[in-house]
Amino acid sequence: MKRIIEPELMEEAAQGIAYSEADFSDPNRQFIDLFTDTFPDFLGRGRVIDLGCGPADILVRFARQFPDCTCLGIDGAEAMLVPGRKRIVAEKLSHRIQLSCSCLPLSEEAENGEGFQAILSNSLLHHLHQPEILWQTIRDIAAVGTPILIMDLMRPESKKAARDIVSTYAAEEAEILQEDFYNSLLAAFRVDEVCDQLIDAGLDLHCEAVSDRHLAVWGRQNLVR
Repeated sequence: MKRIIEPELMEEAAQGIAYSEADFSDPNRQFIDLFTDTFPDFLGRGRVIDLGCGPADILVRFARQFPDCTCLGIDGAEAMLVPGRKRIVAEKLSHRIQLSCSCLPLSEEAENGEGFQAILSNSLLHHLHQPEILWQTIRDIAAVGTPILIMDLMRPESKKAARDIVSTYAAEEAEILQEDFYNSLLAAFRVDEVCDQLIDAGLDLHCEAVSDRHLAVWGRQNLVR
């Protein structure tokens, strides 16, 4: 099945609410576990960035896991950030997590002229019509040795397979979320496609499937910016 792109930004208020209320605990917990297992020597200090952070659940989990880091979440849709801002205040993490409505490539203000000590991204890649923007951004903002973990959906073999995945994992979720999930599966990349993107970007990162619907990319920045 060929890739079918979807809108890059999720700008409807209803989408932000649906995503903040949905149960993504399993994949988001898997993301944090994969990071800690892959980078056991990460000291948990310095600046961490989450590209396409959405309602910031992964950033909240990461900040709890590593209490000495400060976190910046970037998302191009303010509607997705609104529930995240409320949650950060409710969990008393405003001093450690900042959310910014920005699109890739990042502005100099977002980069702040410094590298980041960890780069995270979950479910951003499939939204991008030009995926190379993500990989170039990573090259631009990573310090040498920076741990990098990107997780995203993986395109199934057919539209029927995509509907089956939605039925299996999101049957109890809001209708808007189910339809977004389906469209995102159709817009996602395969492992081989992502591997080709990494080669084109000159990034020596590993990519493989980590579930029946997710792939992950990980490694360290080994190039001087």
